[in-house]
Amino acid sequence: MRVLLTGATGFVGRNTAPLLAARGHRVRAALRAPSESPWEPAVVGEIGPDTDWRAALTGVDSVVHMAARVHVMRDSAADPLAEFRRVNTAGTIRLAEQAAAAGVKRFVFLSSIKAVVDESRPAPLDEATPPAPHSPYGVSKLEAERALAEISARTGMELVVIRPPLVYGPGAAGNMRSLVKLVATGLPLPLGAIHNRRSLIYVGNLADAVATVLEHPAAAGQTFLVQDGEPVSTAGLVQAIATALGRPARLVPVPRPLMALAAGLTGTRALFDRLAGTLTVDDGPIRKRLGWRPPHDLASGLRATAEWFNASRDRPRRRSRGRANGD
Repeated sequence: MRVLLTGATGFVGRNTAPLLAARGHRVRAALRAPSESPWEPAVVGEIGPDTDWRAALTGVDSVVHMAARVHVMRDSAADPLAEFRRVNTAGTIRLAEQAAAAGVKRFVFLSSIKAVVDESRPAPLDEATPPAPHSPYGVSKLEAERALAEISARTGMELVVIRPPLVYGPGAAGNMRSLVKLVATGLPLPLGAIHNRRSLIYVGNLADAVATVLEHPAAAGQTFLVQDGEPVSTAGLVQAIATALGRPARLVPVPRPLMALAAGLTGTRALFDRLAGTLTVDDGPIRKRLGWRPPHDLASGLRATAEWFNASRDRPRRRSRGRANGD
């Protein structure tokens, strides 16, 4: 089938496009501006409520929508929620309306676990967990999901939503790259007493899940949560990263209350909460309904990430304008 892929130059899109092509699909990449691309290009400009998608949608069977204004720790926008809504909500609605009008059969939306919660939860999240996002990013993603459901019900265009947790892999930015960089220094890290649980997904596994829901008849109308497998603690993740880097994991067991106090005094409480919090997902439905299994485990995913990090640490970095999805 011919697939219009938005966010094709972003972190997840760069891994998804070649996989779709390898599975026999014709990939058309939606681009903000003309640029070199191995895929059929479709220049659409900035994504928002007025984007004209009609030319890009001509002859398209399915849409995979990954492009988004991504979550950032320090947002410089005067009204962050309005900016997130302009791209993530209104921009998605515009694309979906024009896709339905063009006769697109299936619309795959890469949402985020932040459309459900922004903070830690002791129990695993599943498709039935009542969404209660607080961040502008999470709110905009949930609003997009709900608008897409209404468009699907009204037009008959099939909708599939994927809500990934933290995505890692070669090219990752945000928290995961910062953690890999920190472990690579070899400095002692006061995380040995953190016994939390976090669900993660390797970018190659996420790309495979996207391809699966795009193709599988039983995926229509479903929302799926995805992960690599068993959750991992932050201390366990540090150990796994260190092994992948070939470095020792120097974990110091500092009591959690003491770390929380220090984080509050130094203005790093949000970072501490991310490192120490528990957030796991139940991916049973996509495994049972679609027979999906992640092709990569945590160890192999982290090895690929470490190889990329070692190869790129001495090269200048360019910020991607595509979807990073570092939730």
